[in-house]
Amino acid sequence: MLEFLFEYGLFFAKAITVVIAIIAVLIAFVAIAMKQKGQSSGKGQLEIRSISEALDDVADYAKKMLMNDAEIKALEKRKKAENKAKKKADKQQAKQLKKDVSTNPSADKSDVKSSGSVESAQKPRLFVIDFNGSVDAHEVDNFREEITAVLLAAKSSDEVLVNVESGGGVVHGYGLAASQLERIKAKGLKLTICVDKVAASGGYMMACVADKLVCANFAIIGSIGVIAQMPNFNKLLKKNDIEFEQHTAGDFKRTLTVFGENNDEGRAKFKAELEEVHVMFKDFVTRNRPTLDISKVATGEYWFGMQALELGLVDELSTSDDVLLAFNQTHDVFGIKYSEKKNVMEKLGIAAEGMLFRTYNKVFNQHQTPIA
Repeated sequence: MLEFLFEYGLFFAKAITVVIAIIAVLIAFVAIAMKQKGQSSGKGQLEIRSISEALDDVADYAKKMLMNDAEIKALEKRKKAENKAKKKADKQQAKQLKKDVSTNPSADKSDVKSSGSVESAQKPRLFVIDFNGSVDAHEVDNFREEITAVLLAAKSSDEVLVNVESGGGVVHGYGLAASQLERIKAKGLKLTICVDKVAASGGYMMACVADKLVCANFAIIGSIGVIAQMPNFNKLLKKNDIEFEQHTAGDFKRTLTVFGENNDEGRAKFKAELEEVHVMFKDFVTRNRPTLDISKVATGEYWFGMQALELGLVDELSTSDDVLLAFNQTHDVFGIKYSEKKNVMEKLGIAAEGMLFRTYNKVFNQHQTPIA
């Protein structure tokens, strides 16, 4: 009996400790939320990181791990000499630039392109942006900020690479995202788009804008089509003697409805509207990829990368990793990311929403995506 009471008391103490810990965490969250309540989140923050430096660090680390002490010492000595020479060259270039500008005071420093100028010595830059799109395409809000930042900073010799991953979504959202990519080309900058996993429907609407479109061997490409679906509960309402009223001004203000009784005329109009969107989609793809046989690929089907290359939907098979490594040989590569400030409650909401989307996608993809 005493042993039972001891075990029970120990269990009760543990349970109380866990409950107190949970309450303390909740109180902390509420306190932070109350502190942030009423405060505007303000503008977001633009982050620029050097991908080239990160790649160089990885390369140096890998080399050193495979070297002995003598080789590491020789490598560090060589890098020290290279850095010293680079600093000396930069100093000489700065002097030459100052001299060039003094002899031509009306010239802009950024326009000086003499053999000894900084402009000629610097590598062109590659700006890298990631776009992971959801069904509602809300990511386009940050995407437009990232592109605006690039356009404000880019020179004519610079290029842009966008990693696109999306199975599509709302037409107006992905139409805006594609229009943002067109801004890059209108500026005269070369645009490369990489697809490692999927660029279908609205995702391909974006991807087709590229000057060069690259995808992985088994990336899902295409799905040039339009779909709309909705449930109708009218029969269920009637069965339970529930009336639903809907009043409109205009014959086709509402073609189909979730609760009202749909008719053939409304269905025909709704389908005609889908066809109109499909025609615009095909015209947009044709304008950006004029050599593509649009009648062959605009069936709503999707293809894997190797098939997409044969059909002319993409230009090259590769991964974004290899594309970046190749660019890093000739360009200074920078990653661009714009993120908005979120308070604690918003972060918790986003986390919960993300968990629901991941669960939905996991269940949905198990039934829709072929499994090798």
